[in-house]
Amino acid sequence: MTTITQSDPVAQRSLEVLLQGQADSGAFIASPAFPVYRYAWLRDGAFCAHALDRVGERRAAAAFHAWAGRSIEAHRELIEAAVGRVRTGEAPPPEVMPPTRYTLDGGLESAEDEPWPNFQIDGYGMWLWALSGHLRGDAVPADLAPAVELVARYLQAAWRLPCFDCWEEYGDGEHGSTLAAAAAGLDAAARLTGERAWRDAADRIRDELLARYTTSGHFRRGPTDDRVDGSLLWLGVPFGVLEPDDPRVKATVDTVRRELSGPGGGIYRYRGDTYYGGGQWLLLTSSLAWHDARTGNPEAAAEAQAWVREQATATGDLPEQVTGHAQTPGMVQPWRERWGPVATPLLWSHAMYLIAEVETR
Repeated sequence: MTTITQSDPVAQRSLEVLLQGQADSGAFIASPAFPVYRYAWLRDGAFCAHALDRVGERRAAAAFHAWAGRSIEAHRELIEAAVGRVRTGEAPPPEVMPPTRYTLDGGLESAEDEPWPNFQIDGYGMWLWALSGHLRGDAVPADLAPAVELVARYLQAAWRLPCFDCWEEYGDGEHGSTLAAAAAGLDAAARLTGERAWRDAADRIRDELLARYTTSGHFRRGPTDDRVDGSLLWLGVPFGVLEPDDPRVKATVDTVRRELSGPGGGIYRYRGDTYYGGGQWLLLTSSLAWHDARTGNPEAAAEAQAWVREQATATGDLPEQVTGHAQTPGMVQPWRERWGPVATPLLWSHAMYLIAEVETR
């Protein structure tokens, strides 16, 4: 147990939640108490593995990466088919594209489950980003090298395709944080393999972001959506699409802080959110703390983390969001009736809290 988890009960509980939420396969369940989140997202898992790396639990992180590699290899035919179709100029329908989430054993979800969006490319980029951080310059293990190459080719081919955003919502394909994750993944692939082609592909995505995804000096959700989104915090920290002190990144963070901060300092996803009323999200609040700590603003980082700690349950569990100051209060109960209470604990919330705590110490 690290010094951080020894001195902070919420950090200690966060480590427990991550380790207890890791299946024997190495996958992380998104939330053990929220049936709709019983899957393993590459997105959530990448941050969970990174958090475990940051607190010294490298064996658990390695198990996740091994699971991700096996799951991707198990569906090589599906991914290769998608790459081939895109390269011929086709825009394949979402239902034939690689999924954003897998079962805990690396399979595809049942067609009998409640249908909801399952085509995103961001998780694949996030996996490569997290794997690169995990390996810390070491060679890619032989059993993961084929999956790394396959995912890089998939990102290179598919980043322009219409897909759902990182929240499994807007399906028009115009999402700044999706492109940022793809660029981060391709940059990681270049580091992992030494292939210049992946760096060139990442640079093309950067050019696209700079050309079409900015307004008034900051990044926006999409080229036709001037709203800011909390996920845009990741463009600088941790994805490094631009340096954290780049004026456009700084302006984006300032806009998030100004437009998406709720009472007490919790961060909303975006204005107009109606999922469980559109409350304040803990993982985004810790994302802001991560950025602030990395860029020399420890007081703001500490305040954000203090707000997150205040949302913990009596057992130290962190929810996905809190709805006390929801943007659309009338939408809280309909979601509760459909899916139950807000997901608690959410492993992604715990992961981001741990990462930000490491940064602030």
